[in-house]
Amino acid sequence: MRNFCKLIPFLLGLACVSSLFAAEPDPGVEFNIRFLDRKIYYIESDPIFIQITINNKTPSTYRFKLADERVFSLDFDIRTMTNRRLTEADNLIRKRTEYQQIYFREIAIESGESFSFVENLRDYVKIIQPGSYRLKALIFPELYRAVNFVFESNYLALNLRPAAIPGPDGIPLEMDVATGAVLVCQPIPPDEVVSYMITARQQSQWERFFLYLDVEKMISREAAQKQRWNTENEEGRRNMVKEYRKNLQNSVIDGDINVIPSSFNIERTEYNNNEGTVTVLAKFKYANFTELRRYTYYLERKDNIWKIVNYTVRGLGTEP
Repeated sequence: MRNFCKLIPFLLGLACVSSLFAAEPDPGVEFNIRFLDRKIYYIESDPIFIQITINNKTPSTYRFKLADERVFSLDFDIRTMTNRRLTEADNLIRKRTEYQQIYFREIAIESGESFSFVENLRDYVKIIQPGSYRLKALIFPELYRAVNFVFESNYLALNLRPAAIPGPDGIPLEMDVATGAVLVCQPIPPDEVVSYMITARQQSQWERFFLYLDVEKMISREAAQKQRWNTENEEGRRNMVKEYRKNLQNSVIDGDINVIPSSFNIERTEYNNNEGTVTVLAKFKYANFTELRRYTYYLERKDNIWKIVNYTVRGLGTEP
């Protein structure tokens, strides 16, 4: 009897360990990350959005806990090329060390389905030097604890450049994601300009998307904005350009021009020496149907460069 009593703590310990290991994620559950938008990242404080996706390839439902404060469900391991791990962000350290209740919800992912959410890498790590980094994400299915099972994601390569080079108008020059070279407008015809812009959006390359978009003319389409533009000084106009770009990328404005079509076809192109229009049939594929829209882009030529200054869109219904 005495020996049995001695075994009780040991058995209880085994039970706790067993329950912990029972929470281990199924190997059929995949955890992947990618950059939300392909772009040139600078050492400045612009956000670096990472999309986290959990795919359930098992035959049963997968459940895990997701904290309202994501720092209790997620972490990032980012290292230099010499394998030095970067310091955690001050905000992350504060949240994890202060006494508080952790609110969470249980996420259920059915077989064959996935669940995604987006986080800003800068909320997790302190990045103060430009350079090349290698990062992966860690997710805690049972919330962040000293001892816990952890999902590890794929690796991403992150290149952080020094501060962006300002152009003649004070707005940073656009850089090519693939080559790192400064993007320069080419004297291409209107239909190629429109195709270039839409393709850039399909590939989430915002630098290329904005290259042939006349932001000043796009801003000035509304009377109030045009009046504001005319009364602003040089610095105020630069701020309006920055604000427009940011709002368009976040789908706050011009939601029809920044949506991503599954396919598109140039239907008609008309232009003279200074003005042109390009009509595009765009298709947006959903689970059970495909939406059809017809876009008309209006372009103007200045210094032999065509740029988009306006657009209209008309819905054409759906097809199977």
